[in-house]
Amino acid sequence: MSIRKTRIKPAKRMVTTDRNQDYEEGFQILCKAINEIFHKNAKNLSYELLYRTAYNLTLHQYGERLYEGVKGVIANYLDTVAEESIVPAFVVAGSTTGSILGGQTTVVDGAGADAGASFLKKVKVVWDDYTTAMTMIHYALFYLDNKLPKYNLPHVFDMGLELFRDKIIRSEKHPIQHHLITAMLNQIQLERHGDVIDRSAIKLSVSMLSELTDPTTKDTVYVTDFETHYLEASTSFYQVESQTLTSTNYDAPEFMRKVERRLEEEEERTHHCLSIGTEPKIRNIVETQLIANNLKTIMEMPNSGLENMLNTDKYDDLSRMYKLFSRVPNGLNEMKSEISKYILQRGQDINRHINAERSVAPANPKQKAAAAAAGMAGGSQPAIRWVEQLLDLQTKFDRILDISANKDKAFQTTFNEAFEQFINENPKSAEFISLFIDENLKKGLKGKTEDEVDEVLDKTIMLFRFLRDKDVFERYYKQHLAKRLLFNRSVSDDAERGMLGKLKRECGYQFTNKLEGMFNDMRLSAEMNTQFKEYQERSANNEQEFESAVTVLTSTFWPMNLSSTLPKCIMPAKAMNARQAFEKFYFSRHSGRRLTWQSQMGTADIKAQFKTSKHIVNVSTYAMCVLLLFNDVGADDSLSLEDIHQQTNIPAADLNRTLQSLSCAKYKILLKSEKGRDIRPTEQFKVNVDFTANLARIKVQSLATKVESDTERKHTQDKVDEERQHQIEAAIVRIMKNRKLMEHNALIAEVTTQLSPRFLPNPVMTKKRIEALIDREYLERSPDDRRSYQYLA
Repeated sequence: MSIRKTRIKPAKRMVTTDRNQDYEEGFQILCKAINEIFHKNAKNLSYELLYRTAYNLTLHQYGERLYEGVKGVIANYLDTVAEESIVPAFVVAGSTTGSILGGQTTVVDGAGADAGASFLKKVKVVWDDYTTAMTMIHYALFYLDNKLPKYNLPHVFDMGLELFRDKIIRSEKHPIQHHLITAMLNQIQLERHGDVIDRSAIKLSVSMLSELTDPTTKDTVYVTDFETHYLEASTSFYQVESQTLTSTNYDAPEFMRKVERRLEEEEERTHHCLSIGTEPKIRNIVETQLIANNLKTIMEMPNSGLENMLNTDKYDDLSRMYKLFSRVPNGLNEMKSEISKYILQRGQDINRHINAERSVAPANPKQKAAAAAAGMAGGSQPAIRWVEQLLDLQTKFDRILDISANKDKAFQTTFNEAFEQFINENPKSAEFISLFIDENLKKGLKGKTEDEVDEVLDKTIMLFRFLRDKDVFERYYKQHLAKRLLFNRSVSDDAERGMLGKLKRECGYQFTNKLEGMFNDMRLSAEMNTQFKEYQERSANNEQEFESAVTVLTSTFWPMNLSSTLPKCIMPAKAMNARQAFEKFYFSRHSGRRLTWQSQMGTADIKAQFKTSKHIVNVSTYAMCVLLLFNDVGADDSLSLEDIHQQTNIPAADLNRTLQSLSCAKYKILLKSEKGRDIRPTEQFKVNVDFTANLARIKVQSLATKVESDTERKHTQDKVDEERQHQIEAAIVRIMKNRKLMEHNALIAEVTTQLSPRFLPNPVMTKKRIEALIDREYLERSPDDRRSYQYLA
């Protein structure tokens, strides 16, 4: 295989005797061609000739000189264009209030507005023609363009852009920049005032300025020359707009709708006319001037501000306020603060109204009777209304949270804190909530579906969560639950157990341990009564004068005083026989136990014969003892209060309540000698032989569950404080046993943390319990630091 040698021939050099003359001839060819391109006669040119000419001049080291020569030709052309095409198109305003570049607005009439758009389009036509020509020139000088990096010079097209920037946009001879920016700003200003403009004129100018670069900042000329003035003019415009909106009689919703429209307009204008990078900047100006600077003004507008929106449930307006205020840094915090104040004010009004209602005593006996029938004067109705108003308020703000605040967790926390504050400002809140549950579980849930029952209980649990002293609620709840269970007043066992389950989930097993024990006692008692009945049926002496049922209570579970120190009620002989029969049955199965009979907790059915009617009357055990006394006296004879007390040994306070329920309530089975509800020491009682009722079976209610008096509440609080002392001591010992050594403040804080789910311990009480434990030698002060404690094993 043979290899054929080839010879590379060098390029032919241009034969010339005067190289400078050669350059001049070549440059003239290119100069003439460039002018022809600028004058749109490029179709007559030979690009091959132009390329070869530029190639030869560059190859002979004339590249830099050629570059500067072309630059001069282009500069001369631009000077001519500025003089002959752009300056004659300047807009002359009909009247002005100053220069828009200085922060004031040039006022132009309709013709001036059209002329401004024409001027912008004229500049854009010049720009388009120029960039087209520069593209052609770039192609003609392609070889030179590729060699420019070694001279550290910009490419031909980039050089052309710089020349256009300096000779046209930033011309030193003519105020083109001023007229261009003013025309663009005037167009935007006119549109802001509601005029229809040609947006394409602005868009074309923006695209032109965006392609030019500022040599100092390296930003686009759009940013440095136009955007800065645009943002200044916009700030001035929206400052005036803000003053106009606040000084005009707009209501808050209309004010916010106008702000929304301005934000939408600016976003749309930026999208269609300006650079997308301007959008966050102009949005910030509108938000600052119209929203951030007017937060208080909007919220406090009379008859339409935030308070009015909350009062009238204007969820759409609240939602609009939430969205607008979320745009500015402190907006939502201000809104949350005002809503918190509103909730606190409403809550305090509810507290004040209920307390005032309870403090107003009826003026005369008829009003007293009506109040008693309505459950007032210490009854549970004010407490129930208090809870119902709270639930209505909570439902209102739950809807606001869902509909208007986008389920914002921060708003939810603010709402909860406000509710917690005013609920705990009411010292009766724990008692009121327990009474509300008691009322619903006794009769308020009749006819409701399972879901409706669950909804009521869930709402109540929400209020329960706000309570700081949950141990106080537990004490009241035990008392009310005990009465419901013992007097068979619960409308639904499922609802009772459902509520117990909810409390258990909220507070844990320890909170409901005794409550579950109460339910367990009722279940075991029902089984025991079945066994007792079978026992009686098998008994040789099976003479049952009346049927009895006994509930056996475990003393540690139930809230009543189940000690044997209570006064012994003198029972009728037949009831005593039944009691002894049960004791014989019970002790035959349980050894070592003791039964203490609690007559104040029982009920009885009595067959009553009146003149014209017969009835089965359901009464309390105390009432049974009182009524059976009248079997031994004549129909027209009476018994004094003293006689009844001696024969029954019922405590005076309980006896008075029993006689009130028999003689002053709906069913007046007894007649009292003196008018009024009060039982006086000289009172005489006799049977109402003319009594009649529509029902064969009637129930004489004991006095309704009522709110405690101040004395009773103080007694309850004393009991609670006594229990708290033990719990605080137990917590201190538990913590110190684990830590061994702790500083005083750290121990106080840890005790507070551990006990806060049940109650908020008072630091003073905690300190006293620490001192008590030191006295009993559970703890001692550290010898190294008297502010610290050591655990003694």
